[in-house]
Order: sequence, then C-alpha cells, then structure tokens
Amino acid sequence: MILLTVMGGALAGCASPEATRAGTAVLPTAPEKSAAASPSPSRPPESGPPVLAPGPGGLTPVFERRAAGRDGAAASDKVVALTFDADMTADQGRRAAGGEHFDNPGLIASLRRLKVPSTVFMTGRWAQEYPDQARSIGTDPLFEIANHSFSHHAFSSPCYGLPAVAAKDMRADVERAFTAIRRTGARHVVPYFRFPGGCYDDASLKALAPTGVTAVQWDVVSGDAFATDADAVAEQVLEGVRPGSLVVMHCTRSAAPVTDDALRRIVPGLRERGYRFVKVSELMRG
Repeated sequence: MILLTVMGGALAGCASPEATRAGTAVLPTAPEKSAAASPSPSRPPESGPPVLAPGPGGLTPVFERRAAGRDGAAASDKVVALTFDADMTADQGRRAAGGEHFDNPGLIASLRRLKVPSTVFMTGRWAQEYPDQARSIGTDPLFEIANHSFSHHAFSSPCYGLPAVAAKDMRADVERAFTAIRRTGARHVVPYFRFPGGCYDDASLKALAPTGVTAVQWDVVSGDAFATDADAVAEQVLEGVRPGSLVVMHCTRSAAPVTDDALRRIVPGLRERGYRFVKVSELMRG
C-alpha cells in the first residue's frame, strides 16, 4: 500500500509549500465519494485517473508528493513529476493581441524531443487563447492536462496580489475551466486542480469538494517565474528533487522566459542520477 502525503487546510504559497499543515491519506482502490458531494461531470470513473479520498469533513484532498511506504520501498523508487502551469487571466487578452506570449511552444517541443511525460495545469482562459496548442497537448499521450482555474484568480486571500474568487463562485470557476479545456478537443484531461499561487484554505477546499477533484501542490519550487538565469533555475530543481518529488514550473514565455533552457539541463541531470519522469496520475497511483 502506498501512502500519499496530503495537506488539509492551511495557506500554501509558491515560495513555501512546507508551511502547510500535512497529514497522510491512503489512496483507495476506487474513488470514494463524500456523502455531501453532488454529482459532477468532472468526477472520474472508477477506471480513470486516480484521485484521493476526501479529507476530514469531506474537504477536497491535496496531493503534494509521493511519500515513502511503510516498508520504505517507495523511497528508493526514483520517479519525479515535472508539472507546468499555463497561466493566463481573463483580462490579458489585449496583451496577447499586442504580441505578448503567454504560451511556450518551444518548451512543449523540448518535452516531446526529450520524451518527458508531463502534466500541464492549464487555465481555461489559456485554452481559449491557444486552442490549437491545448488540443495538441491534450491529444498527445505524453501529456495530461489538469485544471488551473479559469482566470488564475486567488481562491484564498491574500495571495501574491491576485484578485480573489468569491467562495460561492469557486466551483463554477473550476467547472468553467474544464469546459473551456475540453472544448478545444483535448482528451487527456485529468480531475486534478492546482490553486493559483498555491493559495487555499478550508473554505476553498470545501467549495471544491462537489467537483471531485484532487488538488495538486508540489514539494519542489523551480523558481522559474520571472527568472532570467536558466542555470539558477536548473540548479534549484536539481538540488531539490528527491524520489517521489513533484516540481512546479511554468509554460508561459511572458512570465517564465528561461524555463525551456533550464529544462534542457534538468532532464539529463536527473536522468544521470537514475530518475524516471512520470505524469502526476502515475505518481499518485504509485
């Protein structure tokens, strides 16, 4: 039995994932349903991607990394999940029309060339702006697409200056994002959600419980957001990764211009150390 590290209720910022309260939950054979949860099209079938059982009080469960099993076997399994946030807010359309790039096709091409399975956390607005790219990513078995909200607004405040989503609108925001992503023709869409900025609290975990998603955080911060030194980003990832780690990076040229360059050092560096790359669904499944 694989034990998974989960968190339940404290604020998680991009710079300090360790600041959240941590607990442990067992991955069930089939997804368990909270008695308080209503049916939702985003809840996966039993044969679909794994999800965690609801947390205390039926709250949305949070997955941070694969934890070692009781026998210690998982600790020696050198797997790592690279994840990429495709951020775009609802009010950035004019900037995109003016030539600002919120996509990063070169990064996706590098992942394909290097054969690195990855999970892309995509906002609904990004999918609307770049539908061809969203469909290409979401129909390639190398990738899976997860939900990163519709407009990248905060689900808990304060959160790095992001405007906030009202608790009553959180469920609708997540479902709107899933709809926007699927309308592009993407097929490999998984029932995982990443809070913008990594910020959440019990109110947001309660609001999202009916959707059946598992919230996905990270244990390794790449530091690629607004970075200008690819080597520094690569070094931070290489120093931080441990067996079962989950790395947060970005798929946005405008806000993370050196990620592609850093990736070309990270991937061979980790492979030389014996690591195998997996998507979040495989990391969660164990």
